[in-house]
Amino acid sequence: MKEYGKREFRKLFKELSGYEKKGVGMWMDGLPASPMQIVQAHIMREDTVYMRDYVLNDKGDIKDLCFHDVKEKIVKKK
Repeated sequence: MKEYGKREFRKLFKELSGYEKKGVGMWMDGLPASPMQIVQAHIMREDTVYMRDYVLNDKGDIKDLCFHDVKEKIVKKK
């Protein structure tokens, strides 16, 4: 892993830990996940893209943060 990658992963962990301290639930592909589990998934699957989905409560505050594995579809041109 490049040094740039390590910095980015540390930044992501710090961000997610802040959400966790505020009581925001975190999910990865439909399962509960900790900040460390989410960061490890990003490290292990560098070629995978994760989309974030922010779920808000009635007041507009972030209630849950979900990460979804986005599968790329290759479309052949005719």
